[in-house]
Amino acid sequence: MKNLLEKIKDQQIFITGGAGFIGSTLAGILLESNKVIIYDNFDRDALKDKVFRSHPNLTVVKGDVLDLKHLKENIKGSNYVIHCAGIAGIDTVVKNPVKTMQVNMVGSANLLEAATTLEDCKRVICFSTSEVFGQLAFKSQETSPAVLGAVGEARWTYAVSKLAEEHMAYAYYKQYNLPTVSVRPFNVYGPSQVGEGALRTFITKALNNEEIQIHGDGTQIRAWCYVDDMVEGVLRTLVYDNAVGESFNIGNSRTVTTIYGLANTVIRTLESESKVSFVAKTAVDIELRVPQTDKAKEILEFEAKVDLEEGIAKTAEFFKRKVMV
Repeated sequence: MKNLLEKIKDQQIFITGGAGFIGSTLAGILLESNKVIIYDNFDRDALKDKVFRSHPNLTVVKGDVLDLKHLKENIKGSNYVIHCAGIAGIDTVVKNPVKTMQVNMVGSANLLEAATTLEDCKRVICFSTSEVFGQLAFKSQETSPAVLGAVGEARWTYAVSKLAEEHMAYAYYKQYNLPTVSVRPFNVYGPSQVGEGALRTFITKALNNEEIQIHGDGTQIRAWCYVDDMVEGVLRTLVYDNAVGESFNIGNSRTVTTIYGLANTVIRTLESESKVSFVAKTAVDIELRVPQTDKAKEILEFEAKVDLEEGIAKTAEFFKRKVMV
């Protein structure tokens, strides 16, 4: 990762959703040699746990991506834009389908429009989602058809709004020559994760020897990507010129397990006394989600490195320290 960071120096980097889990992790790495502007409404705040939150190279702006004028004012002078802002999390999306689509579509359109006003824009990275592949995604490629669920099922408002963002990003690239890249994260987890997330929940429950609840029968299959690997993938899209105009699956295709297997791996790794129980599903679920990452390997020379047990242990260390503070 050091070699990648050496190629991004003395730049201004604008990160929407920069107070969130992945955005704040990116900010902490990039601000040592660059000016970083975090633009966020702070609905979720991982920044409060970061030691760099008062770093002299960091500017924090409270703002909403639905406010185009405010976006344009604060993005001025930026060379790189990383658009992490969005509404996510099953429970949040199901409760707020209208807001989900407004933020993920209109907010993304505003961000792309604001980026066109930049004089020296080298890259705009837009965060999409693995959910654009629908309920069954086994080794899905970037060119695989997007398969969305039925209209009326609130869960899919997230996927359809993120897919619209991808189309907008590509349209701005083709029509305005804006150097956009779309990334599709596959089940990212790690220290500082805020909000909803199976691994975060399982780990915190296991640390307290509390019951771990699984929605459904636990046969749902996922491939889990540690946040450091995700960050490396994003950094590569910033420095590899042939990434422009492309979309990439960013994930770890080797860390595949069922949700039930995941719960047991967490319990075993952390030597927890937690028990597993099963509860009814409250919303439609993703049954299978495993990425095909050959394109990222070929174009970005990216390959995830952190295995599941190592990632669980590192994540648990963070939450242990947080409890002790």
